[in-house]
Amino acid sequence: MSKPTEMDPRPRGAICHKINVTWGDCDPARIVYTGRLPWFALDAINGWWERQLGGDGWYQLDVDRNLGTPFVRLEMDFMRPVTPRHPLMCYVWPEHLGETSITFRVDGEQEGQRCFSSRSVNVFVTSDIFQKCVPPMDLREIVLSAIPEPVR
Repeated sequence: MSKPTEMDPRPRGAICHKINVTWGDCDPARIVYTGRLPWFALDAINGWWERQLGGDGWYQLDVDRNLGTPFVRLEMDFMRPVTPRHPLMCYVWPEHLGETSITFRVDGEQEGQRCFSSRSVNVFVTSDIFQKCVPPMDLREIVLSAIPEPVR
């Protein structure tokens, strides 16, 4: 996987998840506290699952399907500070589906300028026994249909 840059194009199939940044998200420097940015990225990924499944995202996967997706990797690059001045538009899409894992990319933007890019890897597990598993075929099809074609 290559490191995301500010110039990376966003794929057409990316889903936009809007976050209303508030004063309470900020530190004394009047910008969003760094620890909130991964939370915003995770909220956007949950929003992607909600859109794809027509329900309540990760909660639905865990409760209704006994399927968890714990994180095994999270990386984030920062380009600009995030403030409460404008909505944070998080564009999210799956980049890769492995046999038992999924990689998501989230780009957070304010006023059309990229503030951060994040990439995370989740592993599918059977929730009640917390054992790695292959995701069900219907989920594989949903994810595979959302992965952008490689740029050639």
